[in-house]
Amino acid sequence: MNLNNIQPAAGSTFNSKRIGRGQGSGKGGTSTKGHKGQKARAGYSQKIGFEGGQMPLQRRLPKFGFKNVNRKEFRAINLDSIQTLIENKSITGDITKEVLVANGLATKNELVKIMGRGELKSAVSISADKFTKSAEELIAKAGGKAITL
Repeated sequence: MNLNNIQPAAGSTFNSKRIGRGQGSGKGGTSTKGHKGQKARAGYSQKIGFEGGQMPLQRRLPKFGFKNVNRKEFRAINLDSIQTLIENKSITGDITKEVLVANGLATKNELVKIMGRGELKSAVSISADKFTKSAEELIAKAGGKAITL
């Protein structure tokens, strides 16, 4: 066996279809695209969801709903997760937005809303962008303060 007589395994290779190379190739003339029409032209591309000229689905279906451009998204943080951090000694003293960011409960650009799930056992003052009524009551009941920014 020499390098000049090595052959690939049978069936592993095939010749590509050479279109548009003259009538003698059997694939000349129209280059397997048929005669005329939009699909025979150069640069043809069909848009996604095209239904042959029928009214497309995204235009047939009714539009509904409302997107409020002034919507504010809040990161919800429950009291039980704050209490867990206090018990783990991750948080000491007053809880500010910076403390919540440092402990991975929010990112620095998010608005924070304190929710009332769970209970707070220690008297701490929490400052956040918003509080639910139940959270404010539970914080006050524990002897702390809810400071809205």
